[in-house]
Amino acid sequence: MRHFLDLSDLSADELQNLLAEAARLKAALRKGDHAPLLPGRSLGLIFEKPSLRTRVSFEAGMAQLGGRSIFLSATDGPLGQRESVPDFARVLSEYVDVVALRVFHHRTLEEFAAHSRIPVINALSDLAHPCQALGDLLTIQEVFGSVKGRTVVFVGDGNNVARSLALACGKLGAHFVLSAPEGYRFDEAFLTTFRREAPKGALAQVSDPARAVADADVIYTDVWTSMGQEGERELRLRQFAGYQVNAGLMAKAPKHARLMHCLPAHRGEEVSADVIDGDRSVVFPQAGNRMHAQKAVLMWLLA
Repeated sequence: MRHFLDLSDLSADELQNLLAEAARLKAALRKGDHAPLLPGRSLGLIFEKPSLRTRVSFEAGMAQLGGRSIFLSATDGPLGQRESVPDFARVLSEYVDVVALRVFHHRTLEEFAAHSRIPVINALSDLAHPCQALGDLLTIQEVFGSVKGRTVVFVGDGNNVARSLALACGKLGAHFVLSAPEGYRFDEAFLTTFRREAPKGALAQVSDPARAVADADVIYTDVWTSMGQEGERELRLRQFAGYQVNAGLMAKAPKHARLMHCLPAHRGEEVSADVIDGDRSVVFPQAGNRMHAQKAVLMWLLA
C-alpha cells in the first residue's frame, strides 16, 4: 500500500509518471471521455482547515472517475479530540478506499497513515503541499513543454508550498530560487532533505527579488500570512513589504516569464491585481490543474 504524504517519498520517475497520467486524464476529459475508471470507490475528505480548490477539485475529480466522496470538516470529526487519531484512522479504513487529510500539523498526517489500512493523501499540512506542487508541475510542463531546465523563482515565504515545489523542481531538473527576507527562508532541516532527495538539484536563496527574477521562467508567489498565522499578520506585512509581485518586478524578468500563485490571493499584498489578471498570468489554469493532478494520484493509489 502506498501513501502520498510528501514528494520526498517519490522518485523522479514516479513524479514523471504521475504528470504523464495527469496530462492523459486531462486530454481525455477535454474530448468528452468520462470513463468510470474508479467505479464504486469512495474517497474520505477530512479537513481541519477550510478550502475551496482542494475540496472541490477532489470531489469533482473523484466523481469524474466514477467514484464518490464523503466530506468531514473539523466540526464533523475533529482529529484527536472526540477520539484518538489512531482510532479515527482505523475506523475510516473500514468505510472508504482512500482518504485525503488537510491538517494543521504534519505529525497528525503521519500518525494517521501509520494506523491506516487505506492510502492516505496529504491535502495540505504545515510542512508540505504535494498536491499543489504536482498541479504546478503540470502547469509548467504545459506552458514550457518540460519542467527540466526551467528556472522557478518563488517570491515570498519559504512555506509548505515553496518546500514541496522546490523538492519537485530538484527531482525533475529545474532550478529553484527562493527570494525571501531573513527569517523566512528554508531552514537547515529542509535543506538537508533537499540535498538528500535531489542531490543534483539546483536551489538558491536570494534576498533581492529583482535579482532573483532576472532569469526566471516562472515567478511564483503565495500569501504572506497563512491560516494559523493571523497573529503574525502585521509583522509579516512589514517584513515582506518589498516582496510584492507587481508590474515593476515582472519587468525585471524575461518577457516569457509567467506568474503562478496557489490561491487564494490577497490582491494588493503579495501580488498586484493587474499582474494576476494580466496576460502573463497562468494562475487560473494552474488552479484547474489541481484536479487533473489529484485524479492521477487517485489512480496511482487505487487502480
